[in-house]
Amino acid sequence: MEGLIFVALGSALGGIGRFWLSGVVGRRVGERFPWGTMAVNVSGALAIGLVAAAATRGDGPFATPAAWQLAVIGFLGSYTTVSSFSLQTLSLAREGELMRAGRNILLSLGLCLGAVALGFALGASAFG
Repeated sequence: MEGLIFVALGSALGGIGRFWLSGVVGRRVGERFPWGTMAVNVSGALAIGLVAAAATRGDGPFATPAAWQLAVIGFLGSYTTVSSFSLQTLSLAREGELMRAGRNILLSLGLCLGAVALGFALGASAFG
């Protein structure tokens, strides 16, 4: 039951964070291309890399099941969004914006993989 509470709390906070950041980016850059979702997913990839590196250290801040449930399963699971990415990419394709749809796929994949690798490297360096 305790794990469920941590996941629920993290999910609530992650959803709020996603809504806020995606909205801020969308309002500043525009919504013709899904930059808000991109910002959320790339920052979430960076964060999960940091958390994963910290969790590999037995006495690190994310080594406990409760911390993992709150941060990764709850917060980051709710914060990042493959479903929004998928729908936005489909919408671009259906509107005939095939180059933008393809760019969204390539940028999302490349930037998210790069961000998780960077986050893990930074976390491994910081947490030993």
